[in-house]
Amino acid sequence: MDKWLKKVVFAVLLILIGVGVYEGYFLLLKIEGLHSPLIGVMKTFFNWAFALYLLMVGLVIFLENKNPAKTMSWLLVLFLLPGVGFVFYILFGRNYRNKFRTRKKGTLARSRLDQAAGIQKEMIGYLDLFGGNDSYVNNRLINLLLKNANAPFSANNWVDVLTNGESAYQSMLEAIDQANEHIHFEFFIIRNDHIGNVFKERLIQKAKEGVRVRIIYDSVGCWKLGDGFIQELKTAGCEIVPFFPVVFPVLSRELNYRNHRKIIVVDGRVGFVGGLNIGDEYLGKNKYLGFWRDTHLKVLGEAVYSLQDIFLNDWHFLTNQVLDENEMFPKLGDCGNTTMQIAASGPDSGWKALLQAYFTMISTAEDRIWITTPYLVPEDSIKMGLITAALSGVDVRIIIPSKQDHFFVYWASQDNIQELLEAGVKIYSYTKGFIHGKILLVDGIGASVGTANLDIRSLEINFEINAFIYDQEVVKRLEQDFYQDLQDSVAVSLEAFSKRPFWHKLLEACGRLVSPIQ
Repeated sequence: MDKWLKKVVFAVLLILIGVGVYEGYFLLLKIEGLHSPLIGVMKTFFNWAFALYLLMVGLVIFLENKNPAKTMSWLLVLFLLPGVGFVFYILFGRNYRNKFRTRKKGTLARSRLDQAAGIQKEMIGYLDLFGGNDSYVNNRLINLLLKNANAPFSANNWVDVLTNGESAYQSMLEAIDQANEHIHFEFFIIRNDHIGNVFKERLIQKAKEGVRVRIIYDSVGCWKLGDGFIQELKTAGCEIVPFFPVVFPVLSRELNYRNHRKIIVVDGRVGFVGGLNIGDEYLGKNKYLGFWRDTHLKVLGEAVYSLQDIFLNDWHFLTNQVLDENEMFPKLGDCGNTTMQIAASGPDSGWKALLQAYFTMISTAEDRIWITTPYLVPEDSIKMGLITAALSGVDVRIIIPSKQDHFFVYWASQDNIQELLEAGVKIYSYTKGFIHGKILLVDGIGASVGTANLDIRSLEINFEINAFIYDQEVVKRLEQDFYQDLQDSVAVSLEAFSKRPFWHKLLEACGRLVSPIQ
């Protein structure tokens, strides 16, 4: 029986048990006038059964969740929705970290990345690539990512910053057209719209030419993609697999571990990573959100090996296929002089790699921390780091959207603004459209660009991937975009924000309440 079908059957049984006990108990209360020894025994039975039921499911939630905030949130759901609340927990809230870790043990596709990182750790120990106090954050960060993400560093790279969907899609399609051996394509969202079909047709064309096309799509992010779209790719010879299929994608859209990565690798030589999915809204065609501001990277060089390795690891997890490494990692000449690392994180990792990387960048910054994020729901340590940095005189600036694309996340973000403003963090509301980039810039010497938002879901739950760049020219280029985004934003005033309507505060409280489980 399919694992999700088993889960649904189990959930139905739980509903019948929980609701049956619950309703049976209250039915007996309604017939209070009947005096019978049997009725009394049944009342006692239902009292104890319902109490035992609540105790058991509460104990399961308590033991499985190490995060007190999540535990309290789920217990509240259980209290408000007896029976059904525990079903929601079984479907969406359980900790699958050990399951993912176990299934990925022995994975061969990741061996190249692990070996490269291991050699660097053994040979260098405490890395000091840059020298001088000004590069302290880079040295600390490189060492951290070597250890918590097995992310080797490389200096033979060239990086092109692709600002917004039009330039990014054009560059992606050009690289796809030039593919000779293989195309690896992994996205959280692929839309069945104009640009989605443009990519589909290009991939189909390359498959017909004999190029091996492998596609990973998230089954929740792509739940509206349609069987016809997928079948066309398969018929043309593309290999396409869903990531962690779900039975009820509408219900689990916000309550499940998802593959939020956006990766393209062409022939093992050209790679793309960043904030853009595949869809017309990323070209500014969504009437509500309007202009879409985002950032993606094109990478040439040895860092593409890391993108390739992460894709191959995901492919092996989904298909059990181990592909020929000789075809996946071609020899490269001189590509450039950008030093960088590609780091992935997710429930399969023993460490919260990207959360720790963000924490290190923030806590070691001495001059400035500039952040762009669509969702401002930081984990407690990140929030404290931002507050402490601002209070100590570091220039902390954060750009967030003025519009919402996810209701509860938007209001959870709003809930964090006042405390950050009071500490001296400068927050700007982007008014030109919707800003979706995930960028962290520190001291003009380090940058992170990728898929991880500054929220609990990205940094603790989803499968994510970020590029960490230690090239002042590339950082300067990203800072130029940040300056432009500031021009298209309005500074949030503490005085004005503190006078927001009471109903705003109620919505913020709701967002805060569900933020640990959303």
